[in-house]
Amino acid sequence: MSDPTAGYDVVILGGGSGGYACALRAAELGLSVAMIEKDKVGGTCLHRGCIPTKALLHAGEVADATREAEQFGVRASLGGVDMKGVNAYKDAVVARLYKGLTGLVKSRHITVVEGSGRLVAPDAVEVDGQRYTARRAVVLATGSYSKTLPGLDVDGERVITSEHALELDHVPASAVVLGGGVIGCEFASAWKSFGVDVTIVEALPRLLAVEDEQCSKAVERAFRRRGIAFKVGKPFEKVERTDAGVRVTVQGGDSFEAELLLVAVGRGPTTADLGYEEQGITMDRGWVITDERLRTSVPNVYAVGDIVPGLQLAHRGFQQGIFIAEEIAGQQPPVIDENGIPRVTYCDPEVASMGLTEARAREVHGDVETITYDLAGNGKSQILKTSGFVKLVRAKDGPVVGIHMVGARVSELIGEAQLIYNWEAYPSDVAQLVHMHPTQSEALGEAHLALAGKPLHVHG
Repeated sequence: MSDPTAGYDVVILGGGSGGYACALRAAELGLSVAMIEKDKVGGTCLHRGCIPTKALLHAGEVADATREAEQFGVRASLGGVDMKGVNAYKDAVVARLYKGLTGLVKSRHITVVEGSGRLVAPDAVEVDGQRYTARRAVVLATGSYSKTLPGLDVDGERVITSEHALELDHVPASAVVLGGGVIGCEFASAWKSFGVDVTIVEALPRLLAVEDEQCSKAVERAFRRRGIAFKVGKPFEKVERTDAGVRVTVQGGDSFEAELLLVAVGRGPTTADLGYEEQGITMDRGWVITDERLRTSVPNVYAVGDIVPGLQLAHRGFQQGIFIAEEIAGQQPPVIDENGIPRVTYCDPEVASMGLTEARAREVHGDVETITYDLAGNGKSQILKTSGFVKLVRAKDGPVVGIHMVGARVSELIGEAQLIYNWEAYPSDVAQLVHMHPTQSEALGEAHLALAGKPLHVHG
């Protein structure tokens, strides 16, 4: 359907991960869909987030592998990092995925409206004076933006956000990264691989503070070995421009000079001046408040993705978008367990986790059991020359409620980990499964064997 005056079953404001997933599933269920996007379908994840940053990290991995080739008996030398070439590779990956996505959207007969939309009624979004009316539901999917701090002005040159960092046409000599969360650690890791002198400044007591403390400590040890400097428990105070770049001062008076400052203090919901409050939607500091079925306070208006409080992850948005489409279509899908959403930080070493940290599990379940299986006992990890572990947390005599992994390529183990958590598996359930040898997935099997009381390749 392409005539906006006739209305649509579903009108979606925003074409990022949550918005386009909702559009695709709704169209698949036979609903007519209009999706409004002011930039490009795919949103932050595809164009300025997940995909391009992981391409940078892979390029950095190639650089490190070249530097370290001698230890594998391979003679190679690194002639340097050509950022123009890296960017061409990164942009080509994004372009291929974007082409595929736009083709998919077109094939489902989804009407894509280019322009900035605004909610003007509980059942209507307006774009450039044209109103798009929804017969069944409006879905708010307007995504997020890179936050900064009061008094910290981003100029896009010396003080930059992740969006600017993805467009750098040269390798900076040095950088201060403000924020030791996922974005900060990933950029610090990639830049170090490219040869940048990096210092992370984090106000909280540890890097990756939302992860299990054991994972944070492992990353901190690895970063020290790699020469990535960091200061934790040190809130930012000020930044000054210098002849060579910036001088960053933290609480206590310590200062760090570098060519540029990357502001990686998280992302905020893009909801300002879009008409949400005027239509009676309950908000909290810019966030759209929903119930567990992602319904806002206004009937037949749903919200999805980064504007809904919780993990700001593309795959969360995907799942929520699918859920909302099925809800609108009357399929009554099961509520999404927020603890059942996988988390990965793609720095070197990677951190991948499911469910509850040990500290949180103790709060929820009281008595818990934990086991940590060291990757030193895993053949494939030794071949890769990576160190790390698989840590399991279970409720006492109950199912596994937390899985936490550190090491190269552990992101590829998260698929099995999320099945273990979401199926509420007991250690004995997983212990009887056969894991291919030699693979890192064996580490998951070995950890569950140990927790089931029959450790195999475990010392002590």
